[in-house]
Order: sequence, then C-alpha cells, then structure tokens
Amino acid sequence: MNIDKTLLILIIVNVLVSIKGFNDRLFFDKYKFQIGPINRGEKIRMFTSGFLHVDYLHLILNMYVLYIFAPIIIFKLGVIKFLILYLGSLITGSILTLMFHKNESYYSAVGASGAVAGIIYGSILLNPTMSLMMFPLPIPIPGYIFGIGYLLYSIYGMKKQLGNIGHTAHLGGAIGGFGLTLLVYPEVFLNSTFTVVILGVPIILLLLFGNRLK
Repeated sequence: MNIDKTLLILIIVNVLVSIKGFNDRLFFDKYKFQIGPINRGEKIRMFTSGFLHVDYLHLILNMYVLYIFAPIIIFKLGVIKFLILYLGSLITGSILTLMFHKNESYYSAVGASGAVAGIIYGSILLNPTMSLMMFPLPIPIPGYIFGIGYLLYSIYGMKKQLGNIGHTAHLGGAIGGFGLTLLVYPEVFLNSTFTVVILGVPIILLLLFGNRLK
C-alpha cells in the first residue's frame, strides 16, 4: 500500500525525536510531559511529549496503529483535516492529563497515544461498519463496540492507576478525535448517527462527572 507523504513525514518525525530521546536523557527529560515544569510555565511539553516514547516497542506500536488508521481519515477528509485531528487530539490528551493530575508534580508521561486514540475514534466515526480485533476476543467486533470498550478501559485505568500507561491521555485524545471529527466533518451526524450517539453518551457523562474518578 502506498503511504501518504504527510503520514510518512509524521511517522519519521516521531521516530527521529524518539530515538534522540532514547540516546539523550537530558533531551528526554526536557521535553517529556511532567506536571511540575508545566505548572511552572513550560507548556511546550504538552506538545513535544507526544513525539517521545519510552522504548522501541512503545514507538513501533503507536506508529503501526497510526499507519493502519490514518489512511481512513486522509482518504475521507484530506491531509489538512487529518493533521487537525492528529495534533488536536494530542493536545486534548495533554489537557485532560494536566487537569486530572495537576496536583501531582511528579507525574510524567510520553507518547503519541493520545493523538493516535483520536485518529482511531475519527476512523470509527467515518467508517462505523469496520471490524476490529480486540485481544483476547478471537473474533472481529464492530468499530463502535471497540470504541466503547477502549473508552471504558481507559476510564477504569485512570481510576485504578493501572501500570505505567497514560490512560488519561488516551481518553483525552479519544474525546478530542470524537469532537474534532464532528467539527470538521459535520456530515457524520447524518451518516453515522447511531455511532455518534453510542460513543457520545459516555463521553458526555465523563465530562460531567469525570471529577469523581479522582
């Protein structure tokens, strides 16, 4: 499959910045998401952290998922709107993380997961009949079921603080991808009404009552 040039450049930037971070701890620490420095004014970390990764496996998984889902967005909406979704989801992931962990100065995170989550959600809205595999289920499931499962798992992960995974960024990115897709392509309200509703209800409830997760 031919890869779009913009997508290729985006993947290359992620790879180069991440490799720099692997080999230069000072660079990594300077640009990672960390609550303390961000609260002191280093807001650039909310953007740059989305291009750093913990290790090669983390990087490869995010770039592979991006490679799979991004073409759906690019084909349907074009490169500019794809970049709006990607970068916008990255930022919404960072914003939700900052809001949720604002009093934890030690909290830090890196990765393109928030941006990628937004692309996944945008893809589901644009192509709700897609089938996806979710481990450990042996059969493909509809995209909107995957989306709900992803959302619920992220909420559970936030509540229980599972592992070293940035569940809050995943959730914020998914919310960003959902909202931005509706903004840049409002036709989705008519084309995928059921999917919009079924994914939108838990997001609205989360925005209203999310403070209870703390």
